[in-house]
Amino acid sequence: MAQTFDPKMLDLLRCPAAVKLNKQPGDDFGKLELYKDSWLISPDSGNKYPIKNGIPIMLIEEGEKYKNTPVEQLPVP
Repeated sequence: MAQTFDPKMLDLLRCPAAVKLNKQPGDDFGKLELYKDSWLISPDSGNKYPIKNGIPIMLIEEGEKYKNTPVEQLPVP
């Protein structure tokens, strides 16, 4: 049985690339959007992080791989 991502985690997780770029303390920068229960997308950085077996792969390098891929063309991780 495949694990699914808990949408409640969106309140806690932030895009590491966006947080790294943000220089303003106190800003809530790097919020993520859930896409088709398989991807976390950062509007701030443009990075797209795959979710595999319910676990988001939040490495900057992983998110950058799909940065220029339109959301409708993202593969199933």
